[in-house]
Amino acid sequence: MINEINSSNRYQPLIQQKFPAVEKNPAEGTSFADTLKSFAVEVSEQQFAAKNASEGFIKGDNVDIHDVMIAGAKAKTSFQLLMELRTKGIDLYREVLRMQV
Repeated sequence: MINEINSSNRYQPLIQQKFPAVEKNPAEGTSFADTLKSFAVEVSEQQFAAKNASEGFIKGDNVDIHDVMIAGAKAKTSFQLLMELRTKGIDLYREVLRMQV
């Protein structure tokens, strides 16, 4: 007999689909999706900090140029890493689609 997957929890791990009352153990850590979401939020915050630092420098606030450059380099590097993760994820998805069952 084939079990139907509930559309509301289709993207949850199978153990949670079968037993939705199973609580997540805090010792297990976070899921991969949560980790990616938090990384994307951190990248956004770094870009916002770099923007504020450069605007502060342009306005003549008490901001050193090396702080502006460091913030910009951190934002650029983390954004490039996020884009590489996205590219690798898309490549992985395409590879799975090519697999024959």
